[in-house]
Amino acid sequence: MQTRESEQATGDLAKARDLVLRHGWLATAYQILNPGIRLWFSAQGDAVAGYADWGRVRVAAGAPICAHGRLAEAAAGFEADARAEGMSVCYFAAGSRLEDALGEAPGYSKILLGAQPVWNPSAWPGILSERPSLRAQLSRARNKGVTVAEWPREKAADHPGLRRCLKDWLSRRRMPSMHFLVEPQTLGRLWDRRMFVAEQGGQPVAFLLASPVPMRKGWLIEQIVRARSAPNGTAELLVDAAFRAAESEGLEYFTLGLSPLSGIAHDARAAGPWWLALVFRWLRLHGSRFYNFRGLERFKSKFSPAEWEPIYAICNQPAFTPRILLAIAAAFGGISPFLFMAMALGKAARQEGYWLWSRTTRYLARYW
Repeated sequence: MQTRESEQATGDLAKARDLVLRHGWLATAYQILNPGIRLWFSAQGDAVAGYADWGRVRVAAGAPICAHGRLAEAAAGFEADARAEGMSVCYFAAGSRLEDALGEAPGYSKILLGAQPVWNPSAWPGILSERPSLRAQLSRARNKGVTVAEWPREKAADHPGLRRCLKDWLSRRRMPSMHFLVEPQTLGRLWDRRMFVAEQGGQPVAFLLASPVPMRKGWLIEQIVRARSAPNGTAELLVDAAFRAAESEGLEYFTLGLSPLSGIAHDARAAGPWWLALVFRWLRLHGSRFYNFRGLERFKSKFSPAEWEPIYAICNQPAFTPRILLAIAAAFGGISPFLFMAMALGKAARQEGYWLWSRTTRYLARYW
């Protein structure tokens, strides 16, 4: 039996979903329905925002979702509620619409987070015909007996085979599980999402999850999850299947999501303070033991995007501060950023120890 609190949460989720399906324009709009994201509604009930709090910073999952003409007013209401609790606001991955709505309002700062690749699915057959290396990857997976099919939500929801794939994939990540806009535990909330599953020998070895971007008639590829046993080319085969489905349905927008710290996008107006530039540069050069920034960008680039959209964080503060950066880290980590960092270092050390032990034992088995 549901408690009054759980009934209210279910009702809020249904209200938020309705607003997302009517007004969702940002690629990440649907992700405010992910577990763990708190919801704010305007007094009129015609706008919603997802957010997480840390310290005195409220990190919004994109911009408020509402009718385009109401965006500036909705943002003002969201900020007023945060201010009443002594908090500033950072809109993570807010997009150009919020930028335009805020206009030249004083007291805001903006930083470039990276870029996301964008396609019109109708261009996919032409892209594939011009990329022999990509076709070879698809053939490699097919030759290993991998097939891809879209599963109905009723079949995919909490399917044990997909759960095993996800568990295996998460166990090999270089960082502890992140949440917020990259929440991995979405198999219980498929609703309007689309699930493409790669199977080998009748068993799931990988899956791709696409979320709707309603106002742009498109999809965000939210997750591509591969089990250890998935042959090379399986991820590419999943993307190909999603592209073909989007093209057949006449969709107009398709993105693989944000590549953090991508070197492709540039905006001198959003460079941020000097210390942040140093942090981002260090992460891009040396952070691969935690997150493969360059590998992710290379993977997305191989599909020949039509363009790369710059993605920003916009804060209602005159300067981006270390406190805001820590709040963003806390939103994605789901815990104190300092504890998350300690856990990441511990996991990296364990993985490197495991790799060293594996290489050593293989060497000894070969030569001794």
